[in-house]
Amino acid sequence: MFYLLTVVLAWGLVWPVNKVLLESLSPFWLMAVRSAIATGALFVIAGARGRLTRPPRADLPVVLSITLLHMIGFGVFAAWGLQTVPTGRSVVLAYTTPLWVVPGAALFLGERLTRRRLVGVMIGMLGLLVLFNPLAFDWTSREAVLGNGAILLGALLWAASILHIRAHRWRSTPFDLVPWEMLLATVILTPLAWAATGQPTASWDARFTALMLYAGIPGTAVAYWATAAASRALPAVTTSLGLLATPLVSTVVATLWLGEPLTLSLAIAIALILGGIAIGALDAPPLHTR
Repeated sequence: MFYLLTVVLAWGLVWPVNKVLLESLSPFWLMAVRSAIATGALFVIAGARGRLTRPPRADLPVVLSITLLHMIGFGVFAAWGLQTVPTGRSVVLAYTTPLWVVPGAALFLGERLTRRRLVGVMIGMLGLLVLFNPLAFDWTSREAVLGNGAILLGALLWAASILHIRAHRWRSTPFDLVPWEMLLATVILTPLAWAATGQPTASWDARFTALMLYAGIPGTAVAYWATAAASRALPAVTTSLGLLATPLVSTVVATLWLGEPLTLSLAIAIALILGGIAIGALDAPPLHTR
């Protein structure tokens, strides 16, 4: 249970931290620097545990898909949306990922779409309708539409990555591949960030450095390690349901630290979306959430 609590706190706090860092860095540079820091930490963790081995050739396709779809695709689109979308709303939209996995698994993997899973998806979709109803969302704002759309697109890319993870025949373990995936993400993101926005202009004062180190080490590297440990120590359903506390932590921290309002529509949407995911998780394989 300690590992699960570590993951929830680490990932719950990293969303508000990223929100602050985006005041000084572009989404590309945020993810590039965060990935670089996490890469170093992950190689240290893997080496200390005696698990630092090169990925087997058979696992290279899943290394590429996780890197491109999750670490880069989801990461950049989520950060881009987070620039303009409140933190609580952003993390709730990002955590709609399991809702897209359920129909995707039925369509592409042949998994049975049970009544419980279907009910869970319908309840989650109702939560999305609450978030995007005209009384809670300004459909005339191009910035709002693009920001929210970017996060939802990131969630779809993450869902595609999860579907590949489920379909892949593993030779190594997921955590053993993470250092190499993070290294590849850093190698790809750094020139992309340079080409997109030029040299970063952030001032590395004590506050910025502390937040960046948090995002890279506890918020990424330690969280991945703790997720792997929790998955081995706890039942899959317990881990999946426990990780649903992440958006709640992010929303509370954003309210208390960043002063973001907790609106009634957001509270209802959180209850519906996470409730729908929980219902589906009780009748589904683990979703490898982040």
